[in-house]
Amino acid sequence: MAVPYDYYRIFYYVAKYHSFTRAAKILMNSQPNITRAMNNLESALGCQLFFRSHRGTALTPEGKKLYAHVQIAQEHLQAGEAEIMNDNTLQSGHISIGATEIALHNYLLPILSDFRIAYPGVHIQITNHSTAEAIKAIRSGLVEFAVVTSPADISTPLKEYPLKTFQEILVTGSHYHSLIDHPLSLKELSDYPLVFLGHNTKSFEFFDKIFQKAGAILEPAIEAATADQILPMVRYNLGLGFLPKSFAADAIKEGIIFPVPLKEEIPPRQICLVQDQSRPLGIAARQLKKMLFEQSDTNHS
Repeated sequence: MAVPYDYYRIFYYVAKYHSFTRAAKILMNSQPNITRAMNNLESALGCQLFFRSHRGTALTPEGKKLYAHVQIAQEHLQAGEAEIMNDNTLQSGHISIGATEIALHNYLLPILSDFRIAYPGVHIQITNHSTAEAIKAIRSGLVEFAVVTSPADISTPLKEYPLKTFQEILVTGSHYHSLIDHPLSLKELSDYPLVFLGHNTKSFEFFDKIFQKAGAILEPAIEAATADQILPMVRYNLGLGFLPKSFAADAIKEGIIFPVPLKEEIPPRQICLVQDQSRPLGIAARQLKKMLFEQSDTNHS
């Protein structure tokens, strides 16, 4: 039996307010139309749902049974409508993103700050990943998109959008201060202790290829878990390390660490946004992506 949804919607308001007249006002309809719809519903269900008395309109036992179900359904629908409307205006919502340490500090954080000020009702979930881990999280649907450092090595349906180019430099603490006066080759650098990210990271893969091309071997003395651990380890003379210029700038200015010139040129890298094109982004995620693109070095329009 196919009963029009609109009959149940009208029934909900008549039953809730015990009044055909009030239901007609709320639904911006005429009272005869409301009465006709309820007569049709009673006819379709084969029972009386309302009776009228000098006290107003009341539900019959059958009407009460039906209202218990219709109330749940109607209020769920209203809650869904309100949630969608709030999401559309970004009064609420949720974003889940992955980020590498370098991408987070070098690009993402200031934009997240602006987003949070503009849309304080949106819940933001950030998971810290290596680039490879972030790609896995996107493929499995754990995050909507990721902001990572190259090389990302992605394939369809993932798509990579370059956001910002950054340059890494070699830095040292006071123990190897003498190295700042004479450029080192990567082969010569192999004679000194290095602080580096682990073998399973894209950063290690990137530099390992550069070292191999120069006929050198990359064998870190210490493997850091995250990029932000490298600076304090270098500062306390555990070894030399590579850092993005922006990471190192303040510490160099304060004389905490020192740049070491190299004979070989280190190619620049990129911070990229990676997204699964087969999965549509939510409204809040689309707005954050738009803000990330607006600050990008590359035109994504």
